[in-house]
Amino acid sequence: MFKNLKLPTNPYLLFLPFLAIYIIYVLMFPTNGHRGDEERYIMFAHNLTNGFYSPQPPHVNLTNGPGWPLILVPFIALGLPLICITITNAFFYYLSIIFLYKALKETVSMKTTLIFSFFWACYYVAFQNLPFTHTETFTYLLITMFIYTFIKAFKAVDKKAVKKYTLLAGLILGYIILTKVAFGFVLIFTVIGTVLVWLTNRRAATYRRGMFIALIGLATVAPYMFYIYQLTGRVLFWSTNAGASLYWGSTPYKGEYGDWKLELKQGPEEMGNYNIPGAGDTLIAHHKKDYDEILKYDGMEQDDAFKRMAINNIKNHPLKYLQNCVLNVGRLIFHYPFSHAIQRPKILLVFPINGIILTLMLFSLIPTFRNWRRLPYPLRFMLIFIFMYLGISTMVTALVRMFTVAVPVLLFWIAYIFQKTVRVKLDFDETEGKASEKITG
Repeated sequence: MFKNLKLPTNPYLLFLPFLAIYIIYVLMFPTNGHRGDEERYIMFAHNLTNGFYSPQPPHVNLTNGPGWPLILVPFIALGLPLICITITNAFFYYLSIIFLYKALKETVSMKTTLIFSFFWACYYVAFQNLPFTHTETFTYLLITMFIYTFIKAFKAVDKKAVKKYTLLAGLILGYIILTKVAFGFVLIFTVIGTVLVWLTNRRAATYRRGMFIALIGLATVAPYMFYIYQLTGRVLFWSTNAGASLYWGSTPYKGEYGDWKLELKQGPEEMGNYNIPGAGDTLIAHHKKDYDEILKYDGMEQDDAFKRMAINNIKNHPLKYLQNCVLNVGRLIFHYPFSHAIQRPKILLVFPINGIILTLMLFSLIPTFRNWRRLPYPLRFMLIFIFMYLGISTMVTALVRMFTVAVPVLLFWIAYIFQKTVRVKLDFDETEGKASEKITG
């Protein structure tokens, strides 16, 4: 039935119906600007329109990088309604499908390209971010653009094209870090790793190109790193939020799973009416002493206090911290479990789709390890980069939206492994059919 089905060859036309679906989805669930991290991103965008990013010491606020607030600046400066930003999210997601399609088309068959592109287009776990002014949807676009330009940097034959895509891949890599500072330490390790590999393989142009891309990424974030250093006097101080995330990720108390709590007083009105009765009282009993000490400080000093408490928790309760890390994997992939909260039925929607991805990942690991040196260098680079990010994410408090950012790279990897290893046949052989007739006849 599908053999004679003719699809548009232009990906912009092929995936255009999804753009309409995303726009409708955004319009059905308009934002009020107060959901999750929305207020913070809008605040930073207002700061940029007024000529600064973070307040001066001691009230330093570097909760997130400037990548997304910079995108918001034109909307804020022009006084446009929030719906304009979230409609833009629909275009970001639509374009991310196209860039993933183009990257896959460079690497695998058209059939495999279509299967995995449509999978990403229908990946409904990511849709939850479309109606909000959060970073995730824009990051999907950046990640898929990076996959495409990185692949092209190694597949292009013309020297000008190689230089162009090498530069673009490095710039996009840097902007990913500016948007999601969790990738900051991953970039540092990547730069060190690619330089060491190049030094031991100087004749390999492939490794040199990978080193250049990583260094361009580092150069892209260098102005922001210099700004942070001027502001704080510290090197690689990516976020004033890291301490709180590590603190909650290291909680030593039974019945607490390492998930983030915005504040101690968690009444039913917070967290979408899903807290169990008495949750706030329990948190106060467990953490009030720590918070009385931590809240004496502000900015960097408060972040340092969170980190001291967290390190103390890890030293005194290493097995509980390890348990929290394992539970972080559950929240990262399946959005489960959460402490002091009634588990929401909508979590059941996450299990099937992310369960498929996890199963395909586990399947892909064996051929990946067996053929590591035979994998294309860009794929190895991206796998190391994204798995370092996922590993770091499990060490603090993790959420499923952190996993969705990695999904385009994971789909690209799985598509390549399936192209090389799996052969699927849906029809029976004629000889098998005749043998079956003899048995039944």
